[in-house]
Amino acid sequence: MATHEHRGSFRGSTGVQIGCLVLAWGLSWPVYKAALTSTPPLLFAGMRTLLGGLLLALPLLLARRPSHWRACWPSYAWTTLFNVIGFYALQTLGLRFLPEGEFTSIVYLQPVLVGLMAWWWLGEGMHFRKFCGLCVGFAGVAVLGLGRSSQPFSLPGDIMALGTAVSWAAGTVYAKRVYGQVDVLWLVALPCTVGGALLTVAGLTVENVHALHSTFAYWLGLLYGGVMGVAVSWLLYYHLVQQGEASRVAAWTFLVPLLAVAVGVVWLHEKLTWTLLAGLGLVAISIFLVNRRPARARLPRRWPGDELPVTK
Repeated sequence: MATHEHRGSFRGSTGVQIGCLVLAWGLSWPVYKAALTSTPPLLFAGMRTLLGGLLLALPLLLARRPSHWRACWPSYAWTTLFNVIGFYALQTLGLRFLPEGEFTSIVYLQPVLVGLMAWWWLGEGMHFRKFCGLCVGFAGVAVLGLGRSSQPFSLPGDIMALGTAVSWAAGTVYAKRVYGQVDVLWLVALPCTVGGALLTVAGLTVENVHALHSTFAYWLGLLYGGVMGVAVSWLLYYHLVQQGEASRVAAWTFLVPLLAVAVGVVWLHEKLTWTLLAGLGLVAISIFLVNRRPARARLPRRWPGDELPVTK
């Protein structure tokens, strides 16, 4: 398994892909914020995830592209648990307890966790400069989030935000770990379809479906979420993680909340504050430090599903 490939600076088409990913996820926050005025949150999360999964799964089925379900089901199950159930469910429920800024600042502990997990399980280099860079990036997001805070802390919200970060980080490192063993298209399509269906059923069960209204904001959020927020963005993210160091790719996601705030300033006419500028400066320093110099790799540790056969 190739776990130590391509550790140079991101250039060319890879930089374009990173830019597209940051743009897709950055725009999703204001789009989802507008859509949530017309739909219950858990149901909305399930429906957009299910839509994204189906958009990928149906062409794969029509093309008769094998998923190797019997051999690879542990990878699909772990990915569903980490990146769909854990990430989307905790994210949606946690936003009920905390303001968006505070919640986001905790969730974007994820790149720091990815760096530590990738060092421990994948053998990626973790030198002092990279670790400081990840911490500086998290500090930038924290400055941004806490600067926009207007409500007191909530323990349930803090726990759910931390759980969201841990789930996302574990899913990222696990996807890198099983690279070459599972078809990346199916690794997005199956977990999103199954996990999205489970979240949709949960939303229909515990939420008030009468709160769902057919508005432009709702349909824009659903379509954007299914196509760009789930299908396209997760494919880009997995591809980038598999082609380079997971910690370095994750560091670029520090730009997502900053872009979301910038869009809010332009589109929603929110105020431009010193916290946005300070956060942007810290994130820029973080990305420079993380991508500055690779370090010597260690031998990778074992993950569930390591014994899966290589698929083609």
